[in-house]
Amino acid sequence: QVQLVESGGGLVQPGESLRLSCKKSTFIFRFYVMHWYRQAPGKQRELVATVTNDDRTDYADSVKGRFTVSRGNDKNTIDLQMNNLRPEDTAVYYCNLKVPGTDNNYWGQGTQVTVSS
Repeated sequence: QVQLVESGGGLVQPGESLRLSCKKSTFIFRFYVMHWYRQAPGKQRELVATVTNDDRTDYADSVKGRFTVSRGNDKNTIDLQMNNLRPEDTAVYYCNLKVPGTDNNYWGQGTQVTVSS
């Protein structure tokens, strides 16, 4: 069973930055995709950023140019650097790991990000 643990959430003012981290337990699959999702109150969960095991990345249009997703040097963490945060970025952010072609789909417990003046 893969475990994902997020950290780094908090309360910031508009325009400020936060860095989220997601640490995964030992993982035996060579090919996988990791995502950051977020869910604001009363809204559906939305995909924010993606990074593959070979470091290809993709972003939602709403965060392009502000957020950067990357894998840590030990390849067991993924980070989400969030710059120029806006009130509409307020949500619970979840880390997700999927193995293509299988039913392996794991979620972290979520971390709250609040952007408010």
